[in-house]
Amino acid sequence: MTIFDALTLIGGLCLFLFGMNIMGQALERRAGSSLQSLLGKLTTNRFMGFITGFGVTAIIQSSSATTVMVVGFVNSSLMTLRQAINVIMGANVGTTVTAWILSLGGVSGDSIFLKLLKPMSFTPVLALIGIVFYMFCKSTKKKDTGTILLGFATLMFGMDIMTNAVSGLKDIPAFQQLFVMFENPLFGVIVGALLTALLQSSSASVGILQALAKTGAVSYGAAIPIIMGQNIGTCITAILSSFGTNKNAKRAAIVHLSFNVIGTAVWLAAFWTVDAILSPALFGQAATMGGIATAHTIFNILCTLLLLPMSGLLEKLAYKLVPEGKAPEKKVELDERLLVTPSVALERCNIVAQDMAKVAIGAMKDSLLCLKQYSEEVAASVREAEDKTDHFEDVIGTYLVKLSTHQISEHDSTESTKLLKIIGDFERISDHAVNIVESAEEMKDKSLTLSPAASHEIDVLCLAVREILDLTLDAFINEDTQVASAVEPLEQVIDKLKDVLRTSHIIRLQKSECSIETGFVWNDIITSLERTSDHCSNIAGGVIDAAEHNLNLHESLRVMKSDSEYYKEKYKEFADKYVIRNATV
Repeated sequence: MTIFDALTLIGGLCLFLFGMNIMGQALERRAGSSLQSLLGKLTTNRFMGFITGFGVTAIIQSSSATTVMVVGFVNSSLMTLRQAINVIMGANVGTTVTAWILSLGGVSGDSIFLKLLKPMSFTPVLALIGIVFYMFCKSTKKKDTGTILLGFATLMFGMDIMTNAVSGLKDIPAFQQLFVMFENPLFGVIVGALLTALLQSSSASVGILQALAKTGAVSYGAAIPIIMGQNIGTCITAILSSFGTNKNAKRAAIVHLSFNVIGTAVWLAAFWTVDAILSPALFGQAATMGGIATAHTIFNILCTLLLLPMSGLLEKLAYKLVPEGKAPEKKVELDERLLVTPSVALERCNIVAQDMAKVAIGAMKDSLLCLKQYSEEVAASVREAEDKTDHFEDVIGTYLVKLSTHQISEHDSTESTKLLKIIGDFERISDHAVNIVESAEEMKDKSLTLSPAASHEIDVLCLAVREILDLTLDAFINEDTQVASAVEPLEQVIDKLKDVLRTSHIIRLQKSECSIETGFVWNDIITSLERTSDHCSNIAGGVIDAAEHNLNLHESLRVMKSDSEYYKEKYKEFADKYVIRNATV
């Protein structure tokens, strides 16, 4: 093997790893909704968890990526540790799909059908289709499909280059002797683990082993222990991703490691025993690409059959190795490990934004209670809620900015933009809640009281604001455009109420029925209430815009006011409901 063969081998390996990486990323984006659907089927049922792990890994072609996602899900409380165990086992079997795809390179024969199965026969066609989709289609989904095809073609070309580059090794005695050394099962396991840990991909290390198998120097006796070691080496990615997570996430990584170590130890002992006692002829035969894929699949299935019934014991072992501490764990709201799957990360972001919405709306409702009867406890809770929404906005906003640096689908981009707009409005609602509490405190400290007419008017306005808050929260959490469409007419009614209240206030001032000092506080209150309704309108508009894939809020509201019969009906309904009776006008 010359220096040029070595350079060709390195180039082929780089193409292989690059193709696998871009194909996996494009598959994650393209299958985002499918991943959410699969994850939604997670139950404590072992079989369903296993199938979910298998399905997700088969889709994204990486057990490491699946396990990192699982660590992120557990860290974000999207998944329990028991669910994670079953998913991890499924991921170990799902990763064998890659080896079967790569084994097509070992297909040989003179028939047209067999020649068509060889990757070098069909990958150029896939590459051509892929480049057309990628360069000439505007749809994000079609571009992702093109990237998948290009990644697969690059992967298979890299595999072919590696195979050709190592073909000369079969004539080198030192290379043959090297694989004789690997027939020591323990040594083979160590080499397989180290190679996979270095590449952080069992699929990649299996592919390299399949390429070497084409030389005819790799026996099954040497290949099987290496395959066993690869399962241990792939755990390094999950272990690294668990740094800085909560204890349950660390336990998920420990489960992944213990599953593979225990499975390897048991079946390595069985392999060693069979080899020592029976010395089957198969172990001395040269391994083929298809044979390695078969061995990889059988080993992972055997590990699952051994340990799936004992998932409860693995959970207990994880708790033993990562015990509960005395100090409570800090809850992590958004986990950057989920960014590897943007659609799932965005869904988690949406859940946290819903929590923020409930806190902000709750703060505003509590502040309205303070207007009726001031309470220091309620005032303190409103301020605490405002601090929480500030934190929520910072966390969610930062997370969405990081998400935008990843390649995401058009739908996810629209959702991300909607959330960025909406979280600012929820934060401002909590700010207005604090403003109302401060107004209530000022009235208490200065012994200011509202006239009966002013008090009645504020009560009507507060009722309208409570309803618009409920409608807004319902529309946002349930993504209900019908409910969202009812927010804008109510916001317009609240605007009219504010004008009526200010006119009434001027008349009361002229009649000396209200003091100027009380009037200032009263004006601050109705201003905060009216601006709260404005933010509710923005939020509802964002929900409608996202559903219609239109980010022009002002245009959506203009069309609604001018063309919608529903808007006119709701406006009349709210105007009749919140009319100011006995107003001083």
